[in-house]
Amino acid sequence: MNRYNPLWQLITTRIRQFFREPEAIFWTYGFPLLMIVGLGIAFRNKVEPPVGFVVVEGTASAQVTEALADNERFEVEAYSNDKAFDRLKNNKTPVVVTIAEDGLYEYHFDPTNPESKAARDRIDDALQRAAGRQDVIRTEDRTVTAPGSRYIDFLVPGLIGMNLMSGGMWGIGFVLVDMRVRNLLKRLLATPMRRSHFLLSMVGGRAMFFIPEMLFLLAGAFLIFRVPVTGSLLSLMVVAFVGALSFCGLGLLTACRAKRIETISGLMNLVMLPMWLMSGIFFSSDRFPDFLQPFIQALPLTLLINALRAVMLNGESLLGQTGPLLALTAWGGISFALALRWFRWN
Repeated sequence: MNRYNPLWQLITTRIRQFFREPEAIFWTYGFPLLMIVGLGIAFRNKVEPPVGFVVVEGTASAQVTEALADNERFEVEAYSNDKAFDRLKNNKTPVVVTIAEDGLYEYHFDPTNPESKAARDRIDDALQRAAGRQDVIRTEDRTVTAPGSRYIDFLVPGLIGMNLMSGGMWGIGFVLVDMRVRNLLKRLLATPMRRSHFLLSMVGGRAMFFIPEMLFLLAGAFLIFRVPVTGSLLSLMVVAFVGALSFCGLGLLTACRAKRIETISGLMNLVMLPMWLMSGIFFSSDRFPDFLQPFIQALPLTLLINALRAVMLNGESLLGQTGPLLALTAWGGISFALALRWFRWN
Protein backbone atom coordinates (compact mmCIF):
# COMPACT_ATOMS: atom_id res chain seq x y z
CA MET A 1 0.00 0.00 0.00
CA ASN A 2 1.22 3.51 -0.82
CA ARG A 3 2.63 4.97 2.42
CA TYR A 4 1.11 8.36 1.50
CA ASN A 5 -2.38 6.95 0.97
CA PRO A 6 -4.72 8.91 3.31
CA LEU A 7 -6.39 5.77 4.65
CA TRP A 8 -3.03 4.20 5.48
CA GLN A 9 -1.88 7.40 7.18
CA LEU A 10 -5.03 7.44 9.32
CA ILE A 11 -4.58 3.78 10.30
CA THR A 12 -0.95 4.42 11.23
CA THR A 13 -2.03 7.33 13.39
CA ARG A 14 -4.56 5.18 15.24
CA ILE A 15 -1.90 2.53 15.93
CA ARG A 16 0.50 5.14 17.32
CA GLN A 17 -2.23 6.54 19.55
CA PHE A 18 -2.91 3.06 20.89
CA PHE A 19 0.68 2.44 21.94
CA ARG A 20 0.84 5.83 23.64
CA GLU A 21 -1.87 4.68 26.07
CA PRO A 22 -0.52 2.05 28.52
CA GLU A 23 -3.99 1.51 29.97
CA ALA A 24 -5.30 0.54 26.51
CA ILE A 25 -2.57 -2.09 26.20
CA PHE A 26 -3.45 -3.47 29.63
CA TRP A 27 -7.19 -3.73 28.90
CA THR A 28 -6.47 -5.35 25.53
CA TYR A 29 -3.86 -7.90 26.60
CA GLY A 30 -3.39 -7.94 30.37
CA PHE A 31 -6.94 -7.92 31.71
CA PRO A 32 -8.28 -10.80 29.53
CA LEU A 33 -5.28 -12.96 30.49
CA LEU A 34 -5.87 -12.18 34.17
CA MET A 35 -9.51 -13.27 33.75
CA ILE A 36 -8.41 -16.56 32.17
CA VAL A 37 -5.92 -17.19 34.97
CA GLY A 38 -8.35 -16.21 37.74
CA LEU A 39 -11.30 -18.21 36.44
CA GLY A 40 -9.06 -21.09 35.48
CA ILE A 41 -7.77 -21.32 39.05
CA ALA A 42 -11.26 -20.96 40.47
CA PHE A 43 -12.64 -23.79 38.30
CA ARG A 44 -9.54 -25.97 38.05
CA ASN A 45 -9.88 -29.72 38.45
CA LYS A 46 -9.68 -30.50 42.14
CA VAL A 47 -11.16 -32.79 44.76
CA GLU A 48 -14.77 -31.84 45.38
CA PRO A 49 -15.16 -30.15 48.77
CA PRO A 50 -17.47 -31.77 51.32
CA VAL A 51 -21.08 -30.66 51.50
CA GLY A 52 -21.61 -28.63 54.64
CA PHE A 53 -25.08 -28.32 56.15
CA VAL A 54 -26.81 -27.59 59.46
CA VAL A 55 -29.07 -29.76 61.57
CA VAL A 56 -31.27 -28.20 64.24
CA GLU A 57 -30.29 -29.29 67.73
CA GLY A 58 -32.66 -31.70 69.44
CA THR A 59 -33.01 -35.23 70.69
CA ALA A 60 -32.94 -36.66 67.16
CA SER A 61 -30.21 -34.42 65.72
CA ALA A 62 -27.55 -36.85 66.90
CA GLN A 63 -28.94 -39.41 64.44
CA VAL A 64 -27.87 -37.27 61.51
CA THR A 65 -24.47 -36.47 63.00
CA GLU A 66 -23.76 -40.10 63.80
CA ALA A 67 -25.03 -41.37 60.44
CA LEU A 68 -22.59 -39.18 58.51
CA ALA A 69 -19.75 -39.07 61.04
CA ASP A 70 -17.51 -41.33 58.95
CA ASN A 71 -18.56 -39.89 55.58
CA GLU A 72 -15.84 -37.50 54.36
CA ARG A 73 -18.21 -36.03 51.76
CA PHE A 74 -20.25 -34.20 54.42
CA GLU A 75 -19.65 -31.72 57.22
CA VAL A 76 -22.52 -31.54 59.71
CA GLU A 77 -22.99 -28.73 62.25
CA ALA A 78 -25.69 -28.57 64.91
CA TYR A 79 -27.21 -25.23 65.94
CA SER A 80 -30.25 -23.97 67.74
CA ASN A 81 -33.35 -23.40 65.63
CA ASP A 82 -32.91 -19.62 65.39
CA LYS A 83 -29.20 -19.74 64.62
CA ALA A 84 -29.65 -22.54 62.05
CA PHE A 85 -32.22 -20.59 60.06
CA ASP A 86 -30.22 -17.41 60.44
CA ARG A 87 -27.32 -19.18 58.71
CA LEU A 88 -29.66 -20.34 55.95
CA LYS A 89 -31.02 -16.82 55.52
CA ASN A 90 -27.51 -15.39 55.19
CA ASN A 91 -26.45 -18.09 52.72
CA LYS A 92 -23.90 -19.57 55.13
CA THR A 93 -25.34 -23.05 54.68
CA PRO A 94 -27.19 -24.54 51.69
CA VAL A 95 -29.56 -26.76 53.71
CA VAL A 96 -31.05 -26.93 57.21
CA VAL A 97 -32.34 -30.32 58.40
CA THR A 98 -35.01 -30.58 61.07
CA ILE A 99 -36.44 -33.78 62.54
CA ALA A 100 -40.00 -33.89 63.83
CA GLU A 101 -41.09 -35.94 66.81
CA ASP A 102 -42.67 -38.54 64.52
CA GLY A 103 -39.30 -39.04 62.77
CA LEU A 104 -40.10 -36.93 59.70
CA TYR A 105 -36.96 -35.37 58.18
CA GLU A 106 -37.54 -31.90 56.72
CA TYR A 107 -35.07 -30.21 54.36
CA HIS A 108 -35.17 -26.42 54.30
CA PHE A 109 -33.43 -24.85 51.27
CA ASP A 110 -33.83 -22.36 48.44
CA PRO A 111 -35.03 -24.27 45.33
CA THR A 112 -33.82 -21.47 43.05
CA ASN A 113 -30.23 -22.02 44.23
CA PRO A 114 -28.67 -24.92 42.26
CA GLU A 115 -26.10 -25.50 45.02
CA SER A 116 -28.81 -25.86 47.65
CA LYS A 117 -30.89 -28.22 45.50
CA ALA A 118 -27.87 -30.42 44.74
CA ALA A 119 -26.84 -30.44 48.42
CA ARG A 120 -30.37 -31.44 49.48
CA ASP A 121 -30.36 -34.41 47.09
CA ARG A 122 -26.92 -35.59 48.21
CA ILE A 123 -27.79 -35.27 51.90
CA ASP A 124 -31.04 -37.19 51.46
CA ASP A 125 -29.25 -39.90 49.47
CA ALA A 126 -26.57 -40.29 52.15
CA LEU A 127 -29.10 -40.45 55.01
CA GLN A 128 -31.26 -42.98 53.14
CA ARG A 129 -28.22 -45.17 52.54
CA ALA A 130 -27.18 -44.87 56.19
CA ALA A 131 -30.69 -46.03 57.13
CA GLY A 132 -30.24 -49.20 55.07
CA ARG A 133 -31.49 -48.34 51.58
CA GLN A 134 -29.94 -50.49 48.85
CA ASP A 135 -29.49 -49.50 45.20
CA VAL A 136 -31.20 -51.73 42.65
CA ILE A 137 -28.61 -51.31 39.89
CA ARG A 138 -24.83 -51.22 40.03
CA THR A 139 -23.14 -47.95 39.04
CA GLU A 140 -19.62 -46.60 38.75
CA ASP A 141 -18.34 -43.03 38.34
CA ARG A 142 -15.80 -42.30 35.60
CA THR A 143 -14.61 -38.71 35.72
CA VAL A 144 -13.45 -36.89 32.59
CA THR A 145 -10.48 -34.54 33.01
CA ALA A 146 -8.84 -34.66 29.56
CA PRO A 147 -7.95 -31.34 27.89
CA GLY A 148 -10.81 -30.23 25.68
CA SER A 149 -13.57 -31.40 28.01
CA ARG A 150 -12.86 -29.27 31.08
CA TYR A 151 -14.66 -26.10 32.08
CA ILE A 152 -11.56 -23.98 31.42
CA ASP A 153 -11.53 -25.30 27.84
CA PHE A 154 -15.15 -24.24 27.45
CA LEU A 155 -14.44 -20.89 29.08
CA VAL A 156 -11.45 -19.68 27.01
CA PRO A 157 -13.32 -19.30 23.66
CA GLY A 158 -16.05 -17.41 25.50
CA LEU A 159 -13.54 -15.02 27.04
CA ILE A 160 -11.82 -14.51 23.67
CA GLY A 161 -15.18 -13.67 22.09
CA MET A 162 -16.04 -11.31 24.95
CA ASN A 163 -12.69 -9.59 24.63
CA LEU A 164 -13.08 -9.15 20.86
CA MET A 165 -16.54 -7.69 21.42
CA SER A 166 -15.34 -5.28 24.12
CA GLY A 167 -12.31 -4.23 22.10
CA GLY A 168 -14.31 -3.67 18.94
CA MET A 169 -17.08 -1.75 20.69
CA TRP A 170 -15.24 0.25 23.34
CA GLY A 171 -12.01 0.57 21.35
CA ILE A 172 -13.88 2.33 18.56
CA GLY A 173 -17.10 3.72 20.00
CA PHE A 174 -15.59 5.30 23.10
CA VAL A 175 -12.62 6.75 21.18
CA LEU A 176 -14.89 8.21 18.52
CA VAL A 177 -17.12 9.99 21.03
CA ASP A 178 -14.09 11.16 23.00
CA MET A 179 -12.76 12.79 19.83
CA ARG A 180 -16.14 14.44 19.27
CA VAL A 181 -16.25 15.73 22.86
CA ARG A 182 -12.76 17.26 22.49
CA ASN A 183 -13.76 18.84 19.16
CA LEU A 184 -11.10 16.88 17.28
CA LEU A 185 -13.63 15.75 14.70
CA LYS A 186 -14.44 19.37 13.85
CA ARG A 187 -10.79 19.91 12.96
CA LEU A 188 -10.79 16.84 10.74
CA LEU A 189 -13.92 18.14 9.03
CA ALA A 190 -11.87 21.06 7.70
CA THR A 191 -9.54 18.67 5.86
CA PRO A 192 -10.26 17.07 2.45
CA MET A 193 -10.59 13.70 4.19
CA ARG A 194 -13.38 11.37 3.13
CA ARG A 195 -15.81 10.24 5.78
CA SER A 196 -15.39 6.64 4.61
CA HIS A 197 -11.60 6.88 4.98
CA PHE A 198 -11.93 8.11 8.52
CA LEU A 199 -14.35 5.39 9.61
CA LEU A 200 -12.34 2.68 7.83
CA SER A 201 -9.21 3.90 9.58
CA MET A 202 -10.96 3.44 12.93
CA VAL A 203 -11.73 -0.14 11.98
CA GLY A 204 -8.34 -0.75 10.38
CA GLY A 205 -6.40 0.63 13.34
CA ARG A 206 -8.28 -1.66 15.68
CA ALA A 207 -8.05 -4.63 13.29
CA MET A 208 -4.25 -4.61 13.53
CA PHE A 209 -4.58 -5.96 17.08
CA PHE A 210 -7.25 -8.65 16.62
CA ILE A 211 -5.02 -11.56 15.67
CA PRO A 212 -2.08 -10.75 18.04
CA GLU A 213 -4.63 -10.33 20.82
CA MET A 214 -6.20 -13.73 20.17
CA LEU A 215 -2.85 -15.50 19.76
CA PHE A 216 -1.62 -13.96 23.02
CA LEU A 217 -4.64 -15.29 24.92
CA LEU A 218 -4.41 -18.72 23.28
CA ALA A 219 -0.73 -18.96 24.13
CA GLY A 220 -1.36 -17.94 27.73
CA ALA A 221 -4.23 -20.45 28.09
CA PHE A 222 -2.09 -23.24 26.64
CA LEU A 223 1.01 -22.52 28.70
CA ILE A 224 -0.87 -22.13 31.97
CA PHE A 225 -3.76 -24.62 31.63
CA ARG A 226 -2.87 -26.68 28.52
CA VAL A 227 -6.04 -25.54 26.73
CA PRO A 228 -5.88 -27.22 23.30
CA VAL A 229 -6.67 -25.98 19.79
CA THR A 230 -8.12 -29.03 18.08
CA GLY A 231 -8.98 -27.40 14.76
CA SER A 232 -6.96 -25.32 12.33
CA LEU A 233 -5.32 -22.26 13.86
CA LEU A 234 -5.82 -20.42 10.57
CA SER A 235 -9.55 -21.18 10.63
CA LEU A 236 -9.71 -19.96 14.21
CA MET A 237 -8.01 -16.68 13.25
CA VAL A 238 -10.42 -16.16 10.34
CA VAL A 239 -13.43 -16.69 12.62
CA ALA A 240 -12.02 -14.29 15.23
CA PHE A 241 -11.17 -11.67 12.61
CA VAL A 242 -14.63 -11.72 10.99
CA GLY A 243 -16.31 -11.61 14.39
CA ALA A 244 -14.17 -8.75 15.59
CA LEU A 245 -14.90 -6.73 12.44
CA SER A 246 -18.62 -7.16 13.03
CA PHE A 247 -18.24 -5.61 16.49
CA CYS A 248 -16.23 -2.75 15.00
CA GLY A 249 -19.21 -2.02 12.78
CA LEU A 250 -21.52 -2.11 15.79
CA GLY A 251 -19.16 0.18 17.69
CA LEU A 252 -19.21 2.71 14.87
CA LEU A 253 -22.98 2.56 14.59
CA THR A 254 -23.45 3.03 18.33
CA ALA A 255 -21.13 6.05 18.43
CA CYS A 256 -21.95 7.70 15.09
CA ARG A 257 -24.10 10.42 16.69
CA ALA A 258 -23.44 10.27 20.44
CA LYS A 259 -22.11 13.58 21.81
CA ARG A 260 -21.38 12.75 25.44
CA ILE A 261 -19.32 10.11 27.23
CA GLU A 262 -22.32 9.28 29.44
CA THR A 263 -24.43 8.69 26.33
CA ILE A 264 -21.99 6.30 24.66
CA SER A 265 -21.42 4.45 27.94
CA GLY A 266 -25.14 3.85 28.28
CA LEU A 267 -25.55 2.82 24.65
CA MET A 268 -22.59 0.44 24.81
CA ASN A 269 -23.96 -1.24 27.92
CA LEU A 270 -27.41 -1.45 26.33
CA VAL A 271 -25.97 -3.23 23.28
CA MET A 272 -23.51 -5.50 25.09
CA LEU A 273 -25.42 -6.45 28.26
CA PRO A 274 -27.79 -8.94 26.54
CA MET A 275 -24.77 -10.61 24.94
CA TRP A 276 -22.82 -10.71 28.21
CA LEU A 277 -25.75 -12.48 29.86
CA MET A 278 -27.11 -14.73 27.12
CA SER A 279 -24.40 -15.48 24.57
CA GLY A 280 -22.76 -18.31 26.49
CA ILE A 281 -19.55 -16.74 27.77
CA PHE A 282 -19.55 -18.53 31.14
CA PHE A 283 -22.26 -21.16 30.60
CA SER A 284 -24.17 -22.61 27.68
CA SER A 285 -26.79 -20.36 26.11
CA ASP A 286 -29.02 -23.46 25.86
CA ARG A 287 -29.97 -22.89 29.50
CA PHE A 288 -32.33 -20.08 28.49
CA PRO A 289 -35.96 -20.85 27.56
CA ASP A 290 -36.80 -22.04 24.05
CA PHE A 291 -38.78 -18.92 23.16
CA LEU A 292 -35.60 -16.82 23.63
CA GLN A 293 -33.35 -19.08 21.54
CA PRO A 294 -34.03 -17.47 18.11
CA PHE A 295 -33.02 -14.08 19.53
CA ILE A 296 -30.01 -15.47 21.41
CA GLN A 297 -28.68 -17.48 18.47
CA ALA A 298 -28.91 -14.40 16.23
CA LEU A 299 -26.73 -12.27 18.53
CA PRO A 300 -23.28 -11.65 17.06
CA LEU A 301 -21.45 -12.71 20.22
CA THR A 302 -23.37 -16.01 20.29
CA LEU A 303 -22.46 -16.62 16.64
CA LEU A 304 -18.81 -15.80 17.32
CA ILE A 305 -18.42 -17.87 20.50
CA ASN A 306 -20.19 -20.91 19.02
CA ALA A 307 -17.95 -20.76 15.95
CA LEU A 308 -14.81 -20.35 18.07
CA ARG A 309 -15.74 -23.36 20.20
CA ALA A 310 -16.65 -25.45 17.16
CA VAL A 311 -13.24 -24.87 15.55
CA MET A 312 -11.14 -24.77 18.71
CA LEU A 313 -12.66 -27.64 20.71
CA ASN A 314 -14.46 -29.80 18.12
CA GLY A 315 -11.99 -29.41 15.27
CA GLU A 316 -14.61 -28.30 12.73
CA SER A 317 -13.52 -26.82 9.43
CA LEU A 318 -14.00 -23.25 8.30
CA LEU A 319 -16.48 -24.46 5.70
CA GLY A 320 -18.67 -25.81 8.46
CA GLN A 321 -18.92 -22.29 9.93
CA THR A 322 -20.12 -20.65 6.71
CA GLY A 323 -23.50 -19.77 8.19
CA PRO A 324 -22.18 -18.02 11.32
CA LEU A 325 -19.50 -16.22 9.30
CA LEU A 326 -22.06 -14.90 6.81
CA ALA A 327 -24.29 -13.75 9.67
CA LEU A 328 -21.37 -11.99 11.37
CA THR A 329 -20.43 -10.35 8.06
CA ALA A 330 -24.00 -9.12 7.71
CA TRP A 331 -23.93 -7.67 11.24
CA GLY A 332 -20.70 -5.82 10.53
CA GLY A 333 -21.51 -4.73 6.97
CA ILE A 334 -24.97 -3.39 7.71
CA SER A 335 -23.76 -1.64 10.86
CA PHE A 336 -20.89 0.02 8.98
CA ALA A 337 -23.19 1.13 6.14
CA LEU A 338 -25.64 2.70 8.60
CA ALA A 339 -22.81 4.32 10.57
CA LEU A 340 -21.40 5.81 7.36
CA ARG A 341 -24.82 7.20 6.45
CA TRP A 342 -25.66 8.64 9.89
CA PHE A 343 -22.21 9.74 11.06
CA ARG A 344 -21.85 13.34 12.22
CA TRP A 345 -18.58 15.17 12.79
CA ASN A 346 -20.01 17.28 15.62
